[in-house]
Amino acid sequence: MTEPAGKRFLYVVVCAAGIAADVGRLITAAQQRDWEVGVIATPVATNGFFDTEAVGAQTGRPVRSAWRTPGDPRPFPPPDAVVAAPATFNTVNKWAAGLADTLAVATLCEASGLGVPVAVLPCVADALAVHPAYRDSLVRLRGMGVRFGERYTGEPGEDGARPEFGWERALDLLDLG
Repeated sequence: MTEPAGKRFLYVVVCAAGIAADVGRLITAAQQRDWEVGVIATPVATNGFFDTEAVGAQTGRPVRSAWRTPGDPRPFPPPDAVVAAPATFNTVNKWAAGLADTLAVATLCEASGLGVPVAVLPCVADALAVHPAYRDSLVRLRGMGVRFGERYTGEPGEDGARPEFGWERALDLLDLG
């Protein structure tokens, strides 16, 4: 597939968190900023955490969650940037440890190694955020140049409403570099 001249290509890595259902908001925002988008999801995220068919229609590309076979063409061009949103405790820790056991985590590991800008919007509960492995993972990934937005817990506020997930913040983080 040939990309239009001048279009940047953004990989969006989606993890299994309830807020993933709204990933279309990130895609819309990226497209409004003149990005072409391809979505790579963790295998668990593709099992009902977001509408993969709707996202495929929105991007014009199938959602990927498995490696291609050696003879298959690359379905996406190389990324100009990567966003991981929502990024779960599990994915952040596996990525920092270099455990590339899924296409999603392998993509994050490779992007970091290639110097591709990466922005992350973590979705991690308070009880997990204090775990030493998670804190160490943040230090390691930040040391690799990964840009983090505010952590989202999904916990309702005093008024009972859940806070907004800052989808566009990921794109703002990419624009900083």
